[in-house]
Order: sequence, then structure tokens, then C-alpha cells
Amino acid sequence: MAIMLITIVSACKKLDLVPTDRFTDANYWTTAEKASSVLNTAYSQMTNSSYFFSNEAMSDNAFNGRGDNNGVASIAAGTYDQSLGRLKGEWRDHYTGIKTCNIFLENVDRVTSMDANLKARMKAEAKFIRAWHYFMLETWWGDVPLIQKDLTIDESKTIVRAPKAQVVDFVLKELDEAAATLPVNIAYAEADRGRVAKGAAIALKARVLLYESRWNDVVAECEELIGKTDNGTYGLFNSYEGLFLPQNEYNSEVMFDLQYLPPSLGNRFYTDFRDMAPISVGGRLNSIAPTQELVDSYLMLNGKTPGESGSGYDENNPYVNRDPRLTNTVVYHLYQWKKPDNSLKIIYTKPGSDPDQEHRFDEYAPGATSSPTGYYTRKYYDPTSNASDFGSGLNLVLIRYADVLLMYAEAKMELGQLNASEWDKTIKPIRARAGFTQASAINFPAVSTEALRNIVRNERRTEFAMEGLRIFDIRRWKIAENVLNGWAHGAKFGPPGVDNGYIRANQRTFDKSKAYLWPVPRDERAVDPNLSQNPGW
Repeated sequence: MAIMLITIVSACKKLDLVPTDRFTDANYWTTAEKASSVLNTAYSQMTNSSYFFSNEAMSDNAFNGRGDNNGVASIAAGTYDQSLGRLKGEWRDHYTGIKTCNIFLENVDRVTSMDANLKARMKAEAKFIRAWHYFMLETWWGDVPLIQKDLTIDESKTIVRAPKAQVVDFVLKELDEAAATLPVNIAYAEADRGRVAKGAAIALKARVLLYESRWNDVVAECEELIGKTDNGTYGLFNSYEGLFLPQNEYNSEVMFDLQYLPPSLGNRFYTDFRDMAPISVGGRLNSIAPTQELVDSYLMLNGKTPGESGSGYDENNPYVNRDPRLTNTVVYHLYQWKKPDNSLKIIYTKPGSDPDQEHRFDEYAPGATSSPTGYYTRKYYDPTSNASDFGSGLNLVLIRYADVLLMYAEAKMELGQLNASEWDKTIKPIRARAGFTQASAINFPAVSTEALRNIVRNERRTEFAMEGLRIFDIRRWKIAENVLNGWAHGAKFGPPGVDNGYIRANQRTFDKSKAYLWPVPRDERAVDPNLSQNPGW
């Protein structure tokens, strides 16, 4: 277990106080400002941009073709074991965050001068953050140690794993307690934007229940947010593209996001996008590349899949008349890249196609710095980022209202209750916002239960592509052995006689007998022999 002195490393964006020092004893707990510094540290420890972006490459949506960012290439290929650094790092990160929350909750009452309402709110924030960590832990590992106090070093060497069901119950209880106290989103002052609100706690609870397939409970939680304002004021933002632009931060769809600052305002920014963007617009090299499988998941504008009869799909002109979210998310051959000055640059990814034959930066070539799939990423491009390294302070959305709608639709579908009325308040507005207009695409489809399930699941895929959620969906749906075994493909730039010419980018392996749970990190078990191992590892 991670035992360490907490170093206050940074504050959340738009939160006034920036922690700069460290604390080690009870004398610290003297003012509300110092307590807030600890809580800000807890916010900063929830996750990071590197996990956010690279996690997509653990799924069938993307491929980490250069290096092994956070172990995602090893995990996707099925070549990892309990010694993988990502396992140790994520376990450590979550328990470090839990330690911060435990220290805060154990000590904040020492600050006797603090306003009672402020103290209660901050406790609720810490409970939400602690619940987030345990949700991630039980999702990856199943049974995990359930620690609710600050442990001594000796105690940390004797703990055991609690059953997953017990951890889930604890998470749900924490979120209920947090939601009961947290203010609604519009009640926060501008200086406190970015703090967790009541609606975010309810939405996270719905996600926890979704991952447990507790469909009636998912419906109940989502109904606390859909069409109501008692628990917060939320709605779909009017532009899918605009949802991910810096000028629209804190819009009505954002329920909770990871906070960053522009490079000019501090050191809490990220540069991950420089290894995802086309090389010709300033990318360094390509590390995370969308797959052909992701591109194929985007519907035609008439609502049909590309391979469906009557879809109008042309394999030789594959990106026309497609779901507009494809263009907002993935960069493909002849893509018109909108530059910060709103001028356009054509991106050439097909080998030999760039008119400037001396600078064919983005063209697919095996082993080059260009994309190994022939695709790059557009979503989360920040036009205000540094030209040199794409340094960006754009917040990364962890929970948004579209997810509430799609969780509700999925639960209704699984209960056999997804009808035209429910469709019209969930998937229809999401597709309309995306840019669909044809009735065949936005109206409720009269199809079989299995076909409807595929439609709802695919809607999640295209709506949240490159946002890091796909890996969790394919694991909870228990389809990972289907979509993560075999080749991940790229664009049709490969040998014509192999897979119809689609690039074989990476061969994946998923062992369903053990891979639905990560192995407990080897080093953790070496420190604490009471930690059992997951089956098969």
C-alpha cells in the first residue's frame, strides 16, 4: 500500500488556493485555508491526462503504436503480468488519493473556526473523491483493500482484500452521503467552479450501478437528473464540436471534469495531444491512433451502418455522409483541419498522396513517426494550446450529461422498456445534437431486442470515442474476448490481399479466463503477503 507524506502539488483550476507546502502533524489543522489545501490535493490526485487519453488504446477504439504508454499496449496485446508498471502505478495512485481523503476526513474537525456549512460541504467532496478511487479500484481488480482511516506502516502490511460487493456498497453509501450535502452545480460561486456538485455524485452513483447491471437502480438515479432541476441544472450543449473547446468550459453538459490551467497561468497543463495530432500541424510523433474498427462504428447520415443494405456507403469514399461526430473526433485522409485562425489545412494520410512530396509527414508508412493506422485524433484539440508542444489547460470531462441519458437508455433497453417515448428523450436529442436530421436516423427503430441492444451500445461508442470509457464498457458487457482478440486495423492502405487491404496494425489477445480482472501488483503482495491474487494470475 502506498504509504507516504502527502505533498501538496497543485490545486484544481479556478479554485483560489494553490497548495505549496507539506504537512505532517496535527498542528497543521488550524485554518479553513489549510484544510482547503488538503482537499485541493485530493482533487489533483483523482486521475491524470495521461491515463485519460491512453486508456482508449486498451480498447478496440485506438492503438498505442509507439512505446507502451501507461502499459496500455501490453494490456491490449495481452502480454502483461502482475509485474507491469501500470498496475503498480494505478494501485499506488488510487491508494495515495484515498490516504489524502482519509487524512482530511479524520482531521478537518480540528479546524474549529471553520464555518459549519463549509466544513460539511468539504467533507462531502472528500467522500465523493474517495468513492471515485474505490470505484476505479473495484472495477479493475474486483476485491480490494477497503481502508477508511489513515494506516500506520505496520497496519498497511497486514490488510486483506475486501469482497467487491462490500466495496461497491461502500462506494454507493459514500455517494449517497455526499449527494445529501453537496450544493447543486449552479449554487457554486465562479471561484469554486470545478468542485463536485450534487448532480455529479448522483451521476457517478448511476455509473457504478450501471457497471453492476442494476438496471432499475440506474433508472432511479438517472430520473433524479433527467427533466429535473432539484439536483442541478444540466442539458446537452448545443454543439458536439464546441463541447470540447476551451471557450465552452463549464457548459451545461459538464457534470464533473478534471481541472487544468493554461501554461501561461501555471504548471498544471498537459501536452498529451502532441502525440495524437497530425505531424503536419505540429504533432511530434503518433502514439495513440484511432482504429478502423472505431471508424466503422460511425453510422451513415440515414442511420444505417456502413455495411447495411441501402446505407449508401462507398468504400472508396468512406468518410462522406457519415455521423458528423466522426469528423469531430477522428482525422482521416483529406481531412480539413481547422487551424486556430479558422483557415483549413488538408491532411494527407494515404501513401503517396501529399502534393508536397518532400514533407509527407502524415502519410501512413510502416515504422514511421506517422500514425500506424492512418488516423489521427481531433477531439480535445485545443486551438489555444502552445504551438510548440500543444500544452493545454483544457479541462477533461469525466462525467457529462449525455452519459446520464445513455445510461438511462441502456437500462431501459435491458428492462425491455426502451420505447419511442424514452428514445425521444435520450438518444434522439443526442443524435440531433450530433447533426443527424433524417427521420430514419433520429426516430425510434422498430427492431429486435438484440438489434436495439447493439444500437444503444454503439451510440455510447461513437458519443464517447477517445474519452476513455470504451474499455470499461466492453469489460462490463463481457465482449472483450470478441473485440480484443485478433487484429486491430487501420485505413485501407495495406496489402490488397490481406484483410481486404485494411492495415493490420496490432494483434490483440484477451484471455477471458482471467483478464476481466487485473492481477494484484507483484510488489504490493511482496510487501503485504495477506493480499490474495486474482484467479489465473
